Amino acid sequence: MLVRELKTRPKGWREHREHIRRRWTVPFHAIEWVWHWIAYGLSRWAFLEVLEYASGLSVLVAVIFYYAESGDRKKQKHYQAWQVINTAQGKGGSGGRIEALQELNADHEALVGVDASGSFLQGIKLHGADLLRANLSASDLRMSDLSSANLESAELKSANFRGVNLRETNFKDADVSDVDFVDADLSRADLTGANLDNADLQNADLAGIRFAKAASMKGANVRGVRNAPDGFLQWAASHGAAL
Repeated sequence: MLVRELKTRPKGWREHREHIRRRWTVPFHAIEWVWHWIAYGLSRWAFLEVLEYASGLSVLVAVIFYYAESGDRKKQKHYQAWQVINTAQGKGGSGGRIEALQELNADHEALVGVDASGSFLQGIKLHGADLLRANLSASDLRMSDLSSANLESAELKSANFRGVNLRETNFKDADVSDVDFVDADLSRADLTGANLDNADLQNADLAGIRFAKAASMKGANVRGVRNAPDGFLQWAASHGAAL
């Protein structure tokens, strides 16, 4: 912000000229003297002070409008993200869906029922995402982070979850048949009611998982699983899993 100060009245030209020691500098001193008088006159012009206050007020108004319209800007941003996701539906590749899904999740938008089946989403970060009834079947999510996500009743058949962080993820009643869970971290995941037919759990971390009421494990591969809870392997074998 500019700080206005009243200028002292400059000396007259004769008095000012008496202090000039070199004659060749007189033109430069004259120009400087004129500007001193202009500055003196403008410092006493109230109109400029009003303009200064108006300038500060316009900045304040702009800030107020910026925050007042932040909700509309966020809605527009979310609309564009959903447009990217819906336009790419049924197509392979990413199609901008990784950035769109991450952006929506970062703004705590629910991703309920999103259809990204057959998509390439490798490395996506969706910690805590609400993916209730989402369709990610046949999608490539290798090395992603879906920890604490809600995938209840989701369609995940044939998805690739190799090396994915699935800690505390909710798979209640989800279809995870034919899913590749090799090297995935499923610690404390909830598999209650999930269909695990032909799922590959080789080398997956199963510490603290909830499994007692999983719907089916026919043909599932549980060889080499890590940190399996007591009784899990016996239970899996009795439900058709391959040891």
